[in-house]
Amino acid sequence: MNEMVFLDARQLLALALHAVLASAVTVHALLRKADVGSATGWIGLAWLSPIVGAALYALLGVNRVRRRAQEMRPAPVQREEVDGGVEILCEKHLAPLDRAAGDMTGRPSVGGNRIKTLCNGDEAYPLMLAAIDAATSSIALSSYILRDDVAGGPFIDALIRAHGRSVQVRVLIDGIGGGYFTSWAYRRLARHGVPAARFMHSMLPWRMPFINLRMHKKLLVIDGQRAFTGGLNIGAENLLALKPRHPVLDHHFAIEGPVVGQLSRAFADDWQMATGEELDEAIWFPEPLPTGEQIMRVVTAGPDQDIEKIEFVALMAITCAQKSVTLMTPYFLPDEKLVSALGLAARRGVEVDVIIPAKSNHRYVDFAMQANVGPLLEAGCRIWKDQPPFDHSKLMSVDGAWALIGSSNWDTRSFRLNFELGVEVYGTELSRGLKAVMDAKRCQPLTLEDLDRRPLAARLRDAALRLLLPYL
Repeated sequence: MNEMVFLDARQLLALALHAVLASAVTVHALLRKADVGSATGWIGLAWLSPIVGAALYALLGVNRVRRRAQEMRPAPVQREEVDGGVEILCEKHLAPLDRAAGDMTGRPSVGGNRIKTLCNGDEAYPLMLAAIDAATSSIALSSYILRDDVAGGPFIDALIRAHGRSVQVRVLIDGIGGGYFTSWAYRRLARHGVPAARFMHSMLPWRMPFINLRMHKKLLVIDGQRAFTGGLNIGAENLLALKPRHPVLDHHFAIEGPVVGQLSRAFADDWQMATGEELDEAIWFPEPLPTGEQIMRVVTAGPDQDIEKIEFVALMAITCAQKSVTLMTPYFLPDEKLVSALGLAARRGVEVDVIIPAKSNHRYVDFAMQANVGPLLEAGCRIWKDQPPFDHSKLMSVDGAWALIGSSNWDTRSFRLNFELGVEVYGTELSRGLKAVMDAKRCQPLTLEDLDRRPLAARLRDAALRLLLPYL
């Protein structure tokens, strides 16, 4: 009898704990979740899965990413005042885009820049290494992946040499992409005294919920005057001449001109967040000299004050489009806002073309994509599969007059969870060139008939994976 009373007491205690935890989840979700479906789903899970539902919400549902990012950022690096920016002369209908992007980012569009497209590591790495060896005052490098291999090794050697000749060097490597358990690049740099940091890295189990907070940027700034950015990581897979087992194509960009100042500030912001060090103005932020005619602006995104800004710039560009929207991305899992914007653009007569790999390096993303693109095809958008090798490029062109380059994929992780870097380029030269590059990749169309031919098991698999869209 006593044992039965004890069991009943434990059951009552568990029931009370469940009610308290589920109520707490309900209150938090009602106050913090902007998306109705997300709030409803979490509340239902908390009540229908005693204890476990609340634990999952605490682990995956609470937006610690944004809160923690804001707490760790000691003081945002002051951004330039937006005093109207540069008048957009190439296409008048893009002037509202320029104005809105400036208002949202706090950065003006600036003229006097030059940009050069670089294909793969074979073309980009030698120029980047030469720039590091020629540096006289400062080198800022951030990379999601920096391997100590046949590709990354020469970068590490060049950075060590630069540090040895008293150049100010700072290297920021993502705590996940750069190797969670062991980052050999970081260890070798640190061993030689090069100031380096691993972004949001911790081996403590209770810090694991922040695994989603990734620094996905790829940026190299030399002497505050020259910069390289785009989608290119630093690893042997990007050197096609070496015939790697799993080759990765990509595009990177060499940039000179006043916009390099914005890129320097973007790096300084991340470095300060990761280390607490504020970089010296005199050394790190010289006035970049005008070198060309391109009008450009930096757009940063992250789960703090910059949340979704690259996505919003892309949305505004789609809204302004009159003739064409062409984009290329290795992973295509847009949310409902982007799906609606692209679909509406197609319905009003804009040619919308999306180029994706026939097979990416994450098959589950490919499966989820197939359950997500039906509305786009129904609206008249065209989706094209590029043939191997896998292309990691992230490119966008609107009306042959505006381009967006950078590190952000077209998925929820990149737009909301990662720290990303993009660059707007106003003008026809780059935009038309990138459109030609993307048009050449339109190999095989994906059609509604292709989606309908999937067997039931495949459709269920794809639909189930689509539910994980925010985490893929």
